[in-house]
Formats: sequence, C-alpha cells, structure tokens
Amino acid sequence: MTSRPQATRIRKPPAERRAEIVRTAAAIALAEGLERITLRRIADELGVRPGLIGHYFPAADDLVSEAFTHAATDERESLLPPGEHELPPVERLARFLVRLTDGAYRDLSRLWLNARHLSRFKPGLRSAVNTQESATRTALADLVEEGHRAGDFTTDDALGVALHLLITIDGLGAYANDDTQLDHPALDDMAIATAERLLGLAEGTLRRRAAPPDPGERPDPRGRGTRGKPTGS
Repeated sequence: MTSRPQATRIRKPPAERRAEIVRTAAAIALAEGLERITLRRIADELGVRPGLIGHYFPAADDLVSEAFTHAATDERESLLPPGEHELPPVERLARFLVRLTDGAYRDLSRLWLNARHLSRFKPGLRSAVNTQESATRTALADLVEEGHRAGDFTTDDALGVALHLLITIDGLGAYANDDTQLDHPALDDMAIATAERLLGLAEGTLRRRAAPPDPGERPDPRGRGTRGKPTGS
C-alpha cells in the first residue's frame, strides 16, 4: 500500500507570521469581540498548532493588546489617510467626520467600547487604549491647528476642539451595540454640527467640502461664513 504524500508546510519568515497572527486576531476582535481572541482560536483560523501562536505570544493578553492596536491604527489611517495630506485642512476634517457617519465604522465603535471595558482588568490593553487615544487626539488637534494657521478655522484652541469632537464621537459610539437605535438626522450630524460651531464654519460647509469637487463649480477656498447662512451672504 502506497502511503499518501504529506503536504509540504511552508515556513513563513517570523515577521510575516507574526503580522499574520495579529491581523487575524484583529479581524476576530472586530467581528466578535476581544474576548474571543485565544491562542487556540487563532491557530484554528490559520490552520496551525496553538504552540506556534504561543511561540509568538506566550500570553494571550499580549495578543489582545496588539490586535486592538492594529485595528485602531488602521482606523485612524483610513479616517485621516496619509495620501490626503496635501488637501486643505478643512477638506481633511470634513472627510474625517463624514466618514464616521456613513455606518462603515460601527464595528470599530463596538471594538472601542469593548476595549475600554476590558482595559479595567488588563493593564496591557489599558496602555494600548491610552496610546491610541493619545495618537488620535494629537492627529486631530494638529489638523485643527493647521486649519487655524491657514485661516480656515477661527479657533485658537486646537486641543479643546479635538476634545469636544472626540468626546462627541465617543458618546455617539456608546450606542453602537443598540440595533434599535433611534433613527434621527441629529445623530448623523451631531459631530459635524459641533465642529462647524466651534470652528466658525457655515452650516453645511463640512458635508459640502467632504464631497468630491464638481469640475464645473468654482470652489470656495476657505469655506468660511456665518453659521446658518450661505458662505458669502
């Protein structure tokens, strides 16, 4: 009887394998929650032995922290893409806020709720949450400060505006687990309206500036105006 040839297992470079483990754990965290990350679950997803996962992450809590960091970093880079750095600050802020209202980030809102709760009991995760909060706060404050220097925004308190916006966004995210959430336009526009009020922008400016420009329309370079009135009125 001829024995069946065994499939050759390809040994991945350590850095590639580690990154694959973290990506897989982040995907599970987004879909099911950080509590579902175990060495055995990741091993099953990747078709390897749990011992291999344990070689890279002897403590599951370390993998939980890295999975959250990976997801939160991806979130920040998708909301404030490095490739948009050359756009005017008002347009980058507009895209950031409008992207948050389109529903695509609900899983990430759930993940943040999950991480903040678990961080009470997991020091490593608490440190990761604090680091990601600081990075997002700094990125947003820097964007507001850049807009102030460019004359787009009236505020001279960039950090204060960033805190207002992030607390508003977090407050809205607190409802991410509520599938029967009240459907009202105020929920979609709350963070946007807050930003326009704090930055001295006319109502509707940020949604208008978030949209791709109409080739036949001459853009308003500043987007400034009195709240509630068309720009230039």
